[in-house]
Amino acid sequence: MSITIYVSGDSSAISLGANRVAMAILNEAEKRDIDIHLVRNGSRGLYWLEPLVEVEVNAGLFDADFINGGTHSLALGATEEIPYFKKQQRLTFARVGITDPISLEDYVAHNGYKGLENALKMSQAEIVKQVTDSGLRGRGGAAFPTGIKWNTVLNTPSEQKYIICNADEGDSGTFSDRMIMEGDPFVLIEGMTIAGLAVGATQGYIYLRVEYPHAQKALNAAIKKAYENNYLGENIQGSGKTFNLEVRLGAGAYVCGEETSLMESLEGKRGLVRFKPPLPAISGLFGKPTVVNNVISLASVPIILDKGGDYYRDFGMGRSRGTLPLQLAGNLKHTGLVEIAFGLTLRELLYDFGGGSASGRPIKAVQVGGPLGAFVHESQFDTPLDYEAFAANWTVLGHGGVVAFDDTVNMAEMARYAMEFCAEESCGKCTPCRIGSTRGFEVMDDIINNVDREKNIVLLRSLCDTLLNGSLCALGGMTPYPVLSALNHFPEDFGA
Repeated sequence: MSITIYVSGDSSAISLGANRVAMAILNEAEKRDIDIHLVRNGSRGLYWLEPLVEVEVNAGLFDADFINGGTHSLALGATEEIPYFKKQQRLTFARVGITDPISLEDYVAHNGYKGLENALKMSQAEIVKQVTDSGLRGRGGAAFPTGIKWNTVLNTPSEQKYIICNADEGDSGTFSDRMIMEGDPFVLIEGMTIAGLAVGATQGYIYLRVEYPHAQKALNAAIKKAYENNYLGENIQGSGKTFNLEVRLGAGAYVCGEETSLMESLEGKRGLVRFKPPLPAISGLFGKPTVVNNVISLASVPIILDKGGDYYRDFGMGRSRGTLPLQLAGNLKHTGLVEIAFGLTLRELLYDFGGGSASGRPIKAVQVGGPLGAFVHESQFDTPLDYEAFAANWTVLGHGGVVAFDDTVNMAEMARYAMEFCAEESCGKCTPCRIGSTRGFEVMDDIINNVDREKNIVLLRSLCDTLLNGSLCALGGMTPYPVLSALNHFPEDFGA
């Protein structure tokens, strides 16, 4: 009887040696003439344990005398019982790590395409209502209500509409999009197909960052199978509805994560931010009504259409409904992905899941929401993970990336990096971002080197005010968040 063994094929797991482990298992099984079925699944998101080997325990293992040789100092027991995993609420990531990512049969056997099946029986307005009722908001940063965006596109007349998945996941410390695309690509395909049915769009594009070759391979393999089995293309499952989908690669520009710059790139132009209005929902890709959502937003749609908007809305707090995949990185003992309902505090996330700092030293600061997110001081760690609660503290939840630093970090250097990052990645279209970030980078050097420090701190604040209020998009508009939060919460690092 064949024994099924799972070794993650996820990019992070591969970087930690998963391919070597998988090859060693295959070679040893062949030597011992043991019949195994090796599945390269998605990672469970417990990255501090990768490479993780999971064995499907069944009667065959006992017949093979597994019970007498199965103990090992590294054995963890059932993955679902590991506290880090057991305390999560996996809705969007329900299949990641459990199924073979590019097996359509596996996907369907684990409740895949049930959302699409329900959507095909509904009117467009009914689909949009389910998404609206769920309270789903954009998981890419702005947290705009998904249902409102879809409703705008639905009610904007046009002979052609588009669905764009923003998969240009470029924020430091974020990897949830990549995990979905590598570990459960069909859930994204299903979500985009439902979006197309809802608003009357027949063409979709996944705008994927070029640094994700494993995701590209998984997505293209899954899209091919979806076409072959009538889940994409014309007359989807005999419904008479059409939706086509393809992957397009970006070229490594961070600014193309901004939706209008992304559309310029998709149209074959240089990635420059567009003026708004018009909004993409009215005049987007090629001037047509366009839904632009990020990976997690679209991957959350299938469970909403499967279980209902009310089911999804019952998770979370306030106006932040459902679950958010939080990505723990930096100086933490237990780095990885945590999908849980909104409402958990940042302190609980850092210590109950993250296990505190890997160095054993106090956690001094946490940057939440990517390289443009504010640095959160220890006094703010009891803030619940909720969009409005974070905004009240002048912080952002964003894409859910969490990067921790212990008390050896110099926050003036971190503020300098934020300015340098903006200067490097600016598209150059607007003056505050293009010039302000470069001057800010120079001013930070003077502050760090104690050149007219007090005068330059005043100048830095003035520059941040210009960037915040004068920038065309969030790249320049949010650069002051990490800079000012570092300056306000950690003045001692600026020589105060």
